[in-house]
Amino acid sequence: MREKYEDFPENDQKAFPFLQPYIDKAKKEKNYEKLVQGYKDGVFFAFLSEDKLKYADSMIWAANQSRSEDLRIISHIDKGVVYYYHYKKYQLALNEYLEAYKYSKNTKNEYLKYQNLYHIGVIKSYLGYYEDASELFMKCLVYYREKARSVTKLHPNEIYNNKKGYLNSLYQTIICYRHLGKYKEADEAIQTGFSEIGNNPEYDLEKGYFLLSRGISEYRHSRFQPALKNLNEALPAIKSSRDFARLSVGYFYIGKSYSGLKKTKESVVYFKKIDSIFRKHQFMLPELRENYEILIDYSRKEKNQAQQLYYTNQLLKADSIMSKDFIYLSPKMHKDYDTNNLMDEKDKLQKINYLGTIIIIVLIVWAIGLVALLTRRHKKAKEIQQKYVLVEEKFTASQNSEKGTAEAVALPMVEEKRFSLNEDKVEELLQKLKAFEDKKEFTQKGLTIGKLAAQLGTNSNYLSQVVNEYKKVNFNKYLSELRINYITNLLFEDKKYLKYNIETLARECGIASRQNFSDLFYEINGIRPTDFVKKRREELENDGNR
Repeated sequence: MREKYEDFPENDQKAFPFLQPYIDKAKKEKNYEKLVQGYKDGVFFAFLSEDKLKYADSMIWAANQSRSEDLRIISHIDKGVVYYYHYKKYQLALNEYLEAYKYSKNTKNEYLKYQNLYHIGVIKSYLGYYEDASELFMKCLVYYREKARSVTKLHPNEIYNNKKGYLNSLYQTIICYRHLGKYKEADEAIQTGFSEIGNNPEYDLEKGYFLLSRGISEYRHSRFQPALKNLNEALPAIKSSRDFARLSVGYFYIGKSYSGLKKTKESVVYFKKIDSIFRKHQFMLPELRENYEILIDYSRKEKNQAQQLYYTNQLLKADSIMSKDFIYLSPKMHKDYDTNNLMDEKDKLQKINYLGTIIIIVLIVWAIGLVALLTRRHKKAKEIQQKYVLVEEKFTASQNSEKGTAEAVALPMVEEKRFSLNEDKVEELLQKLKAFEDKKEFTQKGLTIGKLAAQLGTNSNYLSQVVNEYKKVNFNKYLSELRINYITNLLFEDKKYLKYNIETLARECGIASRQNFSDLFYEINGIRPTDFVKKRREELENDGNR
């Protein structure tokens, strides 16, 4: 039955008239192994991303019914791939990979282990842990290369899958090399990729990725015309695969190449394409953040303040999304994968050396503890630096946006809302809230919604409704953000505040409790105030030594 549809191309709905009878037969016979395969095929051939997700969920259900550890691994990896590849929801993807990782500890299927290892490497790369990620990809390269060349031992489909695993691992390694500044190694890996693919049309997408990498390399060498040629040749395969993240990368370097040729109008067309992708998918790779900085600068030069404000808001939105990803992914990656991986290695050593001496066991535990401690310190320092940079970039962006005209920061329009409010009264209250913000009256000690309502000549319920609808947060969140953003700006603008202790900073912005201030600062900025002050002092000292 599978032979009737298995040669259809990916995302081709025409496979389903042949696939559905296969699924029905497997269901009727309660053959869960075949049913997992049917739902896996459904993921492959479904055109819509939401349909792929539905089949992935069904795949997990069937795998659980089968009670097969390997089928559970396969199903969770496939669902993770849907989240990663078609949605770029890294948080949800990581959860699936870690679930697969739990089941993979006892499997004898090495292919599944390395497949999951590859996907965890992708998350590490996205987080900026390029050294760690490249180590994982190198392990995958060794495994897939050996398997792909075992032509006498494997089925042709297995050879094909291992070859794809090898090429994808090689491409991810190139990304790591590029971000680590290992350009020579990256260029050598690109050439290896082209040599491995040759003219085989089965690997058109992988060829597209290597063309993209070569185009970026040509741009880096200021060879803009060859860069454009390679980048444009890469786009059709990447578009066809619906990999919007790498499509954005292609557009970005095409725009940069046109900029290098002094063709500003052509470059802006491609930078705007990236904004269109971001609007649709609400995702952006960290390396493309510069795209909005370029568009903001271009709008400023064109004296288009409305566009400047729009792109500033888009940059802040992108920062917010990336910040949430980093805050969630980094600790989870360390806790649920890195630490568990070390413990697994320890368990393996203990099994192998079960009859070993107590001294060896103690040394292993000590080594693991030391590695974990050093890893935590290193990662914490790296996370703090990343979070500080994000706060600094937000501050810079907010400073730029404040340079716009009054029209650019006008009050939100009063629209019809879910509850009945008098438009004139709402407009009047919004004006009062703006004055309240401009005069920094939110720094009052012990300010409550009741007290503020009395000061503004309204009642608590009315004020609460207006804040919820027009500030998009509840009153407590609104007040907390005003206070924390205020003190953050002071720490950036006036170095005398860097000498204050946490209690004084808390009082300065109207927060009575040191702990409450620290928790709110972390919630809003993603970094503790003590860490922020330390990084700010270091930055000023470094600037002074230059």
